[in-house]
Amino acid sequence: MDVVNTIGRRKAAVARIYMKEGSGKIIINKRELENYFPLQTLRYVVNQPFSITNTEGQFDVKVNLKGGGFNGQAEALRLAISRALCEVNKEEYRPLLKAQGMMHRNPRVVERKKPGQPKARKKFQFSKR
Repeated sequence: MDVVNTIGRRKAAVARIYMKEGSGKIIINKRELENYFPLQTLRYVVNQPFSITNTEGQFDVKVNLKGGGFNGQAEALRLAISRALCEVNKEEYRPLLKAQGMMHRNPRVVERKKPGQPKARKKFQFSKR
């Protein structure tokens, strides 16, 4: 198997990954997964595609992450890993990942602030007199 290159996005975060067969190491911006995502919940989100397809410890992943916060970055990385697994074995892994919602790019982003308002939807207090 060659190196599989995919991309995942969520909010303002962009994850570019390079996946190949290996021992299960995940390197994010030249740091280990445990050092980059100190929270167990975020590490769980990143490893979800591997646990769904029963491929834990079979692939090495090198990741370039940019933008957004920790949660958006973890979900962008999850989408990129899911797409890479589908390129490895589409017939077997895609139905499993699709049923769990891993192949869907979450389109929700922050709404922009409008002029004449303090926030996107909040208005200044209205005074009749």
